[in-house]
Formats: sequence, C-alpha cells, structure tokens
Amino acid sequence: MKTFVKGLYGGIALVCAGLLGIVAYAAAPAIDAAVTLAPEPRHEKIGQLVTEFVQKSHYRHAAVDDELSSQVLDRYIESLDNNRLYFLKSDVDEFEAYRTRIDDMVRSEPLNPMFEMFEVYRTRARERLQYALQLLEIEPDFTVDEEYEFDREEAPWATTLSELDEIWRKRVKNDALNLALTEKEWPEIQEKLQKRYSQFLKRMDQVNNDDVFESFMNAFAHTLDPHSSYYSPRNSEEYRIQMSLSYFGIGASLQTEDDYVQVTNIIAGGPASVDGKLQPKDRIIAVGQGTDGELVDVIGWRLDDVVQLIRGPENSVVRLQILPAGALPGMGEKTLDLTRGQVKLEEQAAKSSIINVPRDGREWRIGVIDVPSFYRDYEALSNGDKDFTSTTKDVKRLIAELEQDGIDGLVIDLRNNGGGHLTEATALSGLFIDNGPVVQLRNSNGRISRLDDPDPVARVAYNGPLAVLVNRFSASASEIFAAAIQDYARGVIVGQQTFGKGTVQNLYSLDQYVRRRDEAGLGQLTLTIGKYYRVTGESTQHRGVNPDIALPSAIDTTLVGESVRDTALPWDTIRTTRFRAGEPLDTTIVSLANSYRERSKDDPDYQFFTAGIEDVESARAKKAVSLNIDARVEERETIRQRRLDRENARRAALGLEAIETPEELEELEGPDVQLDQAADIVTDLAEMRTIDLGPAQTAQVLP
Repeated sequence: MKTFVKGLYGGIALVCAGLLGIVAYAAAPAIDAAVTLAPEPRHEKIGQLVTEFVQKSHYRHAAVDDELSSQVLDRYIESLDNNRLYFLKSDVDEFEAYRTRIDDMVRSEPLNPMFEMFEVYRTRARERLQYALQLLEIEPDFTVDEEYEFDREEAPWATTLSELDEIWRKRVKNDALNLALTEKEWPEIQEKLQKRYSQFLKRMDQVNNDDVFESFMNAFAHTLDPHSSYYSPRNSEEYRIQMSLSYFGIGASLQTEDDYVQVTNIIAGGPASVDGKLQPKDRIIAVGQGTDGELVDVIGWRLDDVVQLIRGPENSVVRLQILPAGALPGMGEKTLDLTRGQVKLEEQAAKSSIINVPRDGREWRIGVIDVPSFYRDYEALSNGDKDFTSTTKDVKRLIAELEQDGIDGLVIDLRNNGGGHLTEATALSGLFIDNGPVVQLRNSNGRISRLDDPDPVARVAYNGPLAVLVNRFSASASEIFAAAIQDYARGVIVGQQTFGKGTVQNLYSLDQYVRRRDEAGLGQLTLTIGKYYRVTGESTQHRGVNPDIALPSAIDTTLVGESVRDTALPWDTIRTTRFRAGEPLDTTIVSLANSYRERSKDDPDYQFFTAGIEDVESARAKKAVSLNIDARVEERETIRQRRLDRENARRAALGLEAIETPEELEELEGPDVQLDQAADIVTDLAEMRTIDLGPAQTAQVLP
C-alpha cells in the first residue's frame, strides 16, 4: 500500500506549506449555467471506499452507525448554513428523515438525499439574494436606531419567510452602511451591492456535482476529527500544486467564511510574509491587477475564482482590499500591493538577531532565532547534496554566529510556526539535549514507537540560558520541540498555550484502490491514523504545551486551537518513556515569573499592549452592530481615538514625541512586547545562572 504520511510532516492543517503560493480549500471548475445536481456512480464508490478506510484505519476506530449518521447530518447542515441565514425551521425539520440513514448511504444506498438537501439550500439562497436585490431599489434610512445581529450561529432557525426577510433587510442595510462609511454615495453603493449579490447568484448556479459531494464527504470526515478530509479530483490536483516548487503566488492560505475569503495562514518566506501587512483572519473583499488596476469586489465569490485572480506571473503586482482581522464590518478597510513571487525554501530559513537589554549598568546581549517552520529540502538530500537546506542546520549555524558575537542567552521564537517536518523537530531538539527520546507516536492499532535525537553522538550546540517563545498558532512540530525542552528542563517556555495539534495523518489516493478508474478520478482521503505523545507520556493533542510563564496575547484561545473543535481527539496519556531530565526548574520559574510581573507593571510598552488586547476582546465580544450611521461613525472614531491615546501615553512615558492624528498610527510599527519580555526573562536566567552550563542530560536513562 503506497501512502503519503501527511501528519508526520504537517502543521495545523497544511503540509509542506512553505512551498505554496495560494492554498485553496474547496475548489471546482466553473460552468456557464445551472445544472441539475445528482450523485454520480463514482461518488457511491468513493463513499464505500472512505467508509472502509474509516472503519479500518482511523485512529478512533469509529463505527459508521446511526449515531455517527446523526452527527454527520448536523455537521452537513452547519456546513451549508452555519449562520442560519437561509434555511427555515421547516426545512431543517424535513431533514430529520435522514438522521439515521447516512451511514447506510455511504455504504451502499444512493446519496440523492444529500444532494436534495443542497438543492433546498440553493433554492433558499436564490430567494434571499433575489430579495436582497429588490431591497436595493430603495435607499435605506441610516438614521433609524436599530441593530443587525451578524453572529447567528446560536440563534434559532427562522420559522417564516417574513422572519427571514427581516433578517435580510438588516443584513443588506448593514452591507450598504459599510460602504457608506467609506464615503461612497448611494448610486455607487447600489451598483456595487447589485453586482455583489448577482455574482453570488451566478456562482450558486455554477456549483457542480463534485462540489456537493465534497461538501458532504467533508461533513462526514470532520465528524471523525478536524484533520480528516476528503479532496475532490480538482482539489487533489490543488494538493499536488501545493507540493510544487514552481508555483507563483503571494504565499497565503485561504478559505471561505460566510461570504468572505479569509486568510488562514501566511506562509513563511512568501511575498505576503516578506511584506508583513497581510495577517491571518484578514478578509479579502476586492482584488485588482497591477498597481492601478480596478478593484473587483469578490465578496460572495467562489474561492477558486478568487484564487485565480490572486495568482499570476512572477514579479507581477496584485492589489488586495482587505478587512483586517477583528475589524467590525465597515471599519478599517485597507489596500495592499503585493508582488507575486515563488515561495522559495531558502527564504523561509531561520533568522537571527540580537536584543540588547540594559540592566544595572550592564548591557546584556540576548540572541533571538526566529524559526518560521520546520523545513528540510528532501529533494536536494536525495540527490546527495550535503549542503541541503534544513531548519536544524541553519539554527546550528546561527547559534555559532551568535555565540561568536558574545550572547548571554538565547530565545527560540516559534510564534505562528504551524509545524513542518517531524525529522527537523527531533533534530532541532538534539541541538539542546545531549541524547535521548524526543517524542512518542501511537498508531490506530495501539503500537507505540519512539523517536530519539537523530544525532546522539554530536555535542549539544548550545547549553546556555534558553527560552522558547510560543503562541496559539505554534502547532504540531513546534509543540514537539517545545515539549521536549520543557520535559528535559532544558529551558523555559514563555508565551501562550499552543494550538494542540497532536495527531498524525495519512493521505490515500483513492484511484489506487479500484481496478477500473473513472476518467474524472476519485480524489484523495486524508485520515488521522495516530497521535503524538511527549516523553512523559502526555499527549500534545487538544491541550498543546502550556507555557511556564504566560504572556498576554490578542489571540483568543476560546476561538483558536484544537480544543475549540468539537470533534477533536481527546487528551490522554501513555506510559512515560525512559529519559533523564536536567535539574527541575520549578523554583527558578517562580522567581522568573515574579520578576516578570514586577517589571511589567512599569513597562509602558507592556501597558500599551495589554490595553490594546482589552479593546480587541471588547470588539470581539459583540454579536451585533448598530445600523445608525451616526452611531457607527462615533464608534469608529472612539476606537481610533482610544488607540491614539494609548500610543501617546506610551510615547510620553518613553519621552517620545506625541502623534497628532489617528492616520499617523497606520505608518507605525509597534514594539514586539512578547519578544521583549522573553528577552528580559532570558536576561534574568543569565543573571541567576541557575541553569547547568554543561549538557542538560547525559546518556544515562532511568530504569
């Protein structure tokens, strides 16, 4: 059986992501007219194959029965209308007839009911968009005091069409108000929204059989766990492109969220990463070609169509109009110019810098190594190139350079590092521990294997004061490395609880399992087949790695992370493997935490940072917005003024010149408070000298 082990080398949900330009989840060729949607014979064959793999190979050994069927139905409905804007309660009630039949459908029965459910959704969507177009015939009154509830995930289903009409009246009014807040006049607003809604209607008619089947199969797969997925033949080709070094784009992963195309990840080393302005959770609302090309509104577009607009020749310019992450609708639109380019492996390489920390008349030099991913150029390695690129080789070289520059301590920065090659995670750990196990793996059959330091003969590359800086987007291989450093008491982990992605996936090409292959192909299945465990026996799954010293972060752990996903595999433990840790750091960590808290009380940058987080959390807690333009303008100006006041308070405390207008803030690059705090903590370590200056462990093992 030929399979590709995805999970061993994957990040949160990406594999070898550093090689990508644009990653699109859910794509299919557009067609010119609406088609009658129905399952094809090969879809039933795929359903049977997937069911067989699930029962034989998935880590949970889940039974495909009535209980699973019920869960799949709920997830499929959610995938079609998660914000409850289209279906009526009567529609959802009718779907109850399928609650215990889906397990039979994927085994042997026709899949027509799943397509019929989609047709109900498409009919309702057409009704809503046609109603929205009618509403645009009259300019809304923005002086009325009323609110639009934009977060309806927990709201009850509408029971009547008139109830849906009222929801959509407010939605359309909010769309119009968002444009009015950008100083557009009604004729322009009307034209823009007419085009947007018509485009959405057109794309509803472009859905094909593979689109519907893929949506249903992913509802099935995601009921098992968040990282098991089905790729249609078209998306199988997209996956192949992801592995290619010849792809040109901006270096971002995208997915659809309601009517928006949202950035899920910025690929280290790509054009977007180098530019630094595009961020995860940003929503792309328009795309233009060249530095002065017309911006085309893409709200409501198919994801693959948006991707095609963003892709293009090397060195060409694409313009993106975005709503920044966390921005309320109608607030803070930005336009970015990005030059397309190849996402080269060497551009993802780890980088070093030195932070000077003044303390009691002395300036301490703290080295920082930013590791954006765990990369390894296997192609060069297989060709016998001894100079192949790898995270471990680069970090080892950077450590030598930093020590030559006379550093007093070191920070390994793994923030936003979604993972990469497992081999690199174990090898990088070996630079800091003498030898011994790094991680354990358990497969679906319960067999446990252990991965050790791959170069046990080599001496540790660095044995001085060490901190590993992580956040909620540190996942997979990052968590393996951070856990090893923590378990061996080799250094302190600072930052935020990590993502908690501790599962292993295989990717199966389904065409390999049929004698007569359909010309259209069967696609691919990604299936979770194992879990990672620390040397202590604790899983990194679900809980991630908890920092020894927690730092404030704007990333909300209740919204981001494995624990947020209701089908995530649970945390559990296996037996501790044999390893020998260094001296416990408990007392040291208590002292470091006390010093950090005292220091942060009087740190203007820290106070600025935490106040900003409070404002973000306040905005995030809102589920509705005012539809009164004066109230919205006042709210926007209040937010901008609060940010200006925070910045000027920080600048006054630091003896810097004040800023006069909120617009000037857009040009500023604020302090990296988390990194500065990590450097201070390492300086404390350097001062205390409590970490053993020799190797952290010996080759001895516990009995």
